[in-house]
This record gives sequence, C-alpha cells and structure tokens, in this order.
Amino acid sequence: MIIYILLAFLIARMKGYSIKPILRDRSLYPLFVAEILYLMLQTSVFLGYYRFIPYAGTFKTLYLYTLIVPIVVHRLYKAGFLGSIMLTVGSFLNRFVMSQNGGKMPVYATLSKYTGYFDEKVLGTIDQVHILGTEQTKYKILTDFIDVGYSILSIGDILIHAFIFIVVYDTIKSYHSSKTNQTGKERETTLWNNLS
Repeated sequence: MIIYILLAFLIARMKGYSIKPILRDRSLYPLFVAEILYLMLQTSVFLGYYRFIPYAGTFKTLYLYTLIVPIVVHRLYKAGFLGSIMLTVGSFLNRFVMSQNGGKMPVYATLSKYTGYFDEKVLGTIDQVHILGTEQTKYKILTDFIDVGYSILSIGDILIHAFIFIVVYDTIKSYHSSKTNQTGKERETTLWNNLS
C-alpha cells in the first residue's frame, strides 16, 4: 500500500507542496507505523513465511482505520466521505466476484511468480480466501489480476486503497493551506491539541 502514499507525495510535490513538514505531522504516525508493519508482512511472504496470511484481512481493516486520525485532526470530511464511498464500492465489487466464484477470490499471477511473492501451494491451505483463476472463473475483470510483483490486486482493491491516496494527499494539502494562516509553532500546537 506504500505505492498510494508515494503517489500522494509525488502528486503533491508536482503541485508545489513540500513533503518534509508533513512527515512530522503526528496525525499520520499511525498510518506510517501500519505501513511499516505491512511492509514487514510483505517481506515475510517474499521469504516464504506465510504464518500471518490468515490475519491479512484483519490487518488491512486496522490499516484503513488509521486513516480516521488525519481525517478528524485535519477535518478532511469530504475526503473521508469520498474515500468511504470508494471503500464501499470496492468492497462490494470484491464480495460480488467472490460470491460468483464459490466464496473465493480468483487470482491470476504473472509477475509475482517471478518475484517470488506468489506461491501456488499456499492457495487453499494457509490462504483460505484466494483460488487460482481458471477458464471457468466468472467476472474475470473483477478478480485479482493486476499483478505489480509484490501484490496482486483487483479493481475493488484499487478503489479501496485509493482511500489511502485521498487522505494522504488531502492531509498534505490541508497542512499547506492552513500553514499560510498560521506560523509553524501555532500549527504544531493546534495539531497536538487536536490529537489530545
């Protein structure tokens, strides 16, 4: 999910926003901690350690909950509303395709086979959510087919993860728009008071 954070940083930078101050924004610390944990989990999969896979869904839910902090602190209610719509639509698409394929999410691995991220032997054993996509798979366009080498995503997953991009980008934008109205010390005091 780091790709969405980096994409938000890149687009914010292209729009002329400074990234460095936002890295000190305490409202994003829970997200950064969750991202570090997520990267550790991804690394464990690359190394062939699959013990955490059954908890991946729970972790992703907790990861998304970390976005509540910057939404509340920076009053990003429009971003929160838009993100929740995307989250709902993405979840619906994923649940729909799973319901059409025996309650499992078909996956089509390409690049991940070469990077070592995907191991077909794990499907149906430790990973109870995914199955290998076949010719009989229904609604292939909604399955996990977007292979980026370290993750295989569906269109629903992209909509869900776009919530991360929206919140991080709007946090950067909010920081810079209120920065023009406050000095740095006043801004930090306000943010800290909002977190308390």
